[in-house]
Amino acid sequence: SRTVTTKRRGMTEEAADAAIDQACRMLRMPTIRNSFTDYADRAGREQLSYRGFLAELLLAECDDRARRRSERRIKAAKFPREKSLRAFDFDANPNIDPAVIHTLAKCEWVQKGQPLCLIGDSGTGKSHLLIALGTEAAMAGYRVKYTLATQLANELVEAADEMTLAKTTARYGRVDLLCIDLCRHRDYAEVAGGIGSLRRAAGWGCRHSYRLSRNASVLSAGR
Repeated sequence: SRTVTTKRRGMTEEAADAAIDQACRMLRMPTIRNSFTDYADRAGREQLSYRGFLAELLLAECDDRARRRSERRIKAAKFPREKSLRAFDFDANPNIDPAVIHTLAKCEWVQKGQPLCLIGDSGTGKSHLLIALGTEAAMAGYRVKYTLATQLANELVEAADEMTLAKTTARYGRVDLLCIDLCRHRDYAEVAGGIGSLRRAAGWGCRHSYRLSRNASVLSAGR
C-alpha cells in the first residue's frame, strides 16, 4: 500500500488527469470527468480545502444527475409541447390566482393522491397549466403521463374488447400522476365510460377541483 501511495504522489499533472478521467468513466461520473479541471483551477484560485474541493465536485455530479433524471421523467411523460408556469400569462385571466397555482406546483396533492380538475372556457389556459403542473411534478420526482381523454378512452375500449383491460389499467396505475386533457365538450360522452373504468380500477376519484370556468382538463394523481 505504501508503494502504491508513493507512486501516486509522484504522478505528473498529465498522468493525474488521465487517471481521473479513467476513474470517472469506471464510476460513471460524467459531470466530474468533463469539468474536474475547471473545478481544480477554481479551487486553486480560491484556496479551497481538499474537503471543500471534493464537496464541490460531488455536489456538481449530484445536481447534474438530478437534472438528467428530471429531463428523463419529462420526456417519459410525453407532453405534446413544452409549457411552464413562468411563461403563463396570469394577467390574461384574472380569475386564476397565481398563489393557488404556485401552491399546486409544490405537488403536495400528488403526494396525497388527490386528483385535480382544471375547468374553464376555451383559451383560458387549461392545457398550459395542465402541462406546466405535470412538468413541475416530473421535476419533483414523480412519474407522470400525459394523454388526451379520447386517446385514453379509445385505448381502454380496445383493451376491454381484447380482454386486456386489467393489464392496461395496471400500466397506467404505475404512474404517480396521470394528466388527462379533455379538450372539448363533445369528447365527454365518448370518454365518460372509459375514464370511469380506469378510475374504478385504479381507485381514483375527483375530490378536488380548481374552477377556471366551464370546460375541463384533468390531472389525476394515482396512489
